[in-house]
Amino acid sequence: MSAEANKKLIQQIFTDSANRSGTTFVDNIAEDVTWVVMGQYSWSGIYTGKEAITNGLLGHLRTLLTDRARTVAFNFVAEGDTVVVEAKGDNVTKTGDRYDNEYCMVWRVENGKVKQIKEYCDSALIERVLGPFPKPELRRAR
Repeated sequence: MSAEANKKLIQQIFTDSANRSGTTFVDNIAEDVTWVVMGQYSWSGIYTGKEAITNGLLGHLRTLLTDRARTVAFNFVAEGDTVVVEAKGDNVTKTGDRYDNEYCMVWRVENGKVKQIKEYCDSALIERVLGPFPKPELRRAR
């Protein structure tokens, strides 16, 4: 796929996620996808495969946030198989705390499927508002 096609795919994933319409993310990630959470904190590591990402990493996140949780992307830069996204969360935890992290995410698309996501964000905010990640068996250390 071209850089422009990859960019459109990632834009659609964010649009559908923000609007809570469709399953574009799950439909467009490879079975062996990896999500790399950068840093040195309890959520850091490499989550490998759809199960570890959708039910592990994101599944745990869903237990902490209200149903109105969303991340809104506002800048996309694409070159080759890589799409870099700047985004900001618009979230409230189930305990009523705001969780509006800011992200830079590097997405790699291979053969029309998301193969890797690298996430850079405010790790101190995650630990302070969401607490430690409770399931280290779902990821491996970086």
